[in-house]
Amino acid sequence: MQKLIPTKRNPQAPSAVIMIRPHHFYANPQTEGDNAFQRLASEPMKTADLTGGGNLRKQAYEQVTNAAKILTAHGIQVHIFEDETQDKPDSVFPNNWFSTHSGGHIAIYPMFAENRRKERRSDIIDMLKQKYRVQDVLDYSGLEHDGLYLEGTGAMVLDHIERVAYAVQSNRTNPLALERFCSHFNYEPMLFDAADENGTAVYHTNVLMCIGTDFVMLGSDMVSDETRRNEIITRFEASGREVITLTPEQIAEFCGNALELQSAQQRLLAMSQRAYDALTSAQRDRLEKSVALVPLDVSAIETAGGSIRCMLAGIHLAARSI
Repeated sequence: MQKLIPTKRNPQAPSAVIMIRPHHFYANPQTEGDNAFQRLASEPMKTADLTGGGNLRKQAYEQVTNAAKILTAHGIQVHIFEDETQDKPDSVFPNNWFSTHSGGHIAIYPMFAENRRKERRSDIIDMLKQKYRVQDVLDYSGLEHDGLYLEGTGAMVLDHIERVAYAVQSNRTNPLALERFCSHFNYEPMLFDAADENGTAVYHTNVLMCIGTDFVMLGSDMVSDETRRNEIITRFEASGREVITLTPEQIAEFCGNALELQSAQQRLLAMSQRAYDALTSAQRDRLEKSVALVPLDVSAIETAGGSIRCMLAGIHLAARSI
């Protein structure tokens, strides 16, 4: 593979992330209704895991630990926070409740499931203010009172370079909330409908697409409207990116749920082992022209309907000088 030339700072690919290590992980009963990716029964910790051992909690804990170690070994700064509570089953997915942005901005988001609203943590925001340059925090969580939800970079996949927010309309993505975010953060909203082959709506945009610096992975066949589909592809191609088409079957294997990261040496693509295995060799070759692929085993966590991208809250803030 050719040596990748890094940029000092990459607006699309963060060099630091936040991860949550759950002590009581289980599939969330409040989200299984509209998350077709969710695989487990909802009764907490009373259902055995996929291997029949009932060790899902331990597996999730260990997989977060191992993923953080691997990313750190690849030159990514990983801030790990523990979650020892028993009433936040999806806390391992922090990218839904907050995001960070260049210029020193943080957004806090309104969440669809009531028990997910408990995931918001002041200690994480305090750490960001201490270690990074933060100018302001925009808190949209009050929109929950009006039934307006926008679940962060799950609901939106942000093109930080072209300033476009791609968003699949769903229970988790309200057009008015999206418009408000885009107005504040200077993004163009690109709202569209998407569904699987059974007609089930896609619950989060970040399972459908991954935007890198030089490439996009996109489940284009799942975009419902042909005109909108062509518009999205044209926009990506006009930005100079190579569009790598994912099949609905590959989307179901979380191939779209990946995140480009920037180390001091090269750009990386964090993805799950399951997603990596589902890519064709030709697709891997195309990706490796731009990034080093970093497959991570998060199979236990994927049973709850999210993969590695959902587990990584990218930090797009400038670090404070020590």
